Amino acid sequence: MTKVIFFDTKPYDKVNFDKLKAQYGVDITYVDSQLDEHSAAMAKGFEVTCAFVNATINKNVIDQLVESGTKLLAMRCAGYNNVDIQATCDRIRVVRVPAYSPYAVAEHAMALLLSLVRKIPHAYVRTREFNFSLIGLVGFDLHGKTIGIIGTGKIGRIFADICNGFGMKVLAYDAYPDPSLKIQYVPLETLFAESDIISLHCPLNESTNHLINHDSLKIMKDGVILINTSRGALIDSDSLLDALRSRKVGGAALDVYEEEKNLFYNDTSTQIMEDETLALLISMPNVLVTSHQAFLTNDALYNIAKTTLQNIQDWKNGAPLVNEVCIDCKNENMPLVCKKKVHP
Repeated sequence: MTKVIFFDTKPYDKVNFDKLKAQYGVDITYVDSQLDEHSAAMAKGFEVTCAFVNATINKNVIDQLVESGTKLLAMRCAGYNNVDIQATCDRIRVVRVPAYSPYAVAEHAMALLLSLVRKIPHAYVRTREFNFSLIGLVGFDLHGKTIGIIGTGKIGRIFADICNGFGMKVLAYDAYPDPSLKIQYVPLETLFAESDIISLHCPLNESTNHLINHDSLKIMKDGVILINTSRGALIDSDSLLDALRSRKVGGAALDVYEEEKNLFYNDTSTQIMEDETLALLISMPNVLVTSHQAFLTNDALYNIAKTTLQNIQDWKNGAPLVNEVCIDCKNENMPLVCKKKVHP
């Protein structure tokens, strides 16, 4: 049996991992703590460490994992921007789950958009109090509106299909456009200027960090709607807050937030919110925030468990790691599949 320590455990994580672990020959120890510099020592004696999207896996953490005997870092998520890949080179192999359910995330993005523009949360709260007034609940049709989609990977493509179904005009931008797609690609500045709604589906890296900022917001239409189900740091939160106050942005629906690490996935309802920017965003009637839950469907959780356990089994058996991330692959021009011939 392969011994795995499983950080940042939630009840919904355990269901499918417990169902499948015997099939893959894996013995899992669950802990509540996120993986970071303070908790990394808990991995001592485990061949495999499994972590999630909000873990802090810097060089210090990698050093501790190496010292503790970890040989494989299995990320049960698609993103790996929180992992110091350079520090893992020739020391720990890193695998991820590149696609668990792109439909789940794309559908959540549309759910956020519909909820925001039709003011569903406000209507729900009113009727719970038997207030059936419609004053203040006027929305707008999506049909005929122009939506700009930034990032046309699997999620972005599915979201584009959904938007086409609503009769929207779809514009798209991608650093590496796919000419085989029947999508109208435009320069980023054109997308900013012509879109009524902008939805983010691109990865977070040096070129996309704070892609939505003071300067890009100035190019956008007055009253633009912003949707983010990708990574929080794609949006400069302070710039967004200013744009909401000035009415430049008509509304924002956020499933991610750039400072979410110690907030999302935790119950902080009995604590004073120290993050003033997030507190102000949530307080606004035209902002909708969910807690990084776009992936959270039964289908996606099963696929995450299955792929993660398959990654671990492949490593144990010396098979090719098709979902490996390494320093050779960090360049976006290359696929996220390891090209190295020799590994420790």
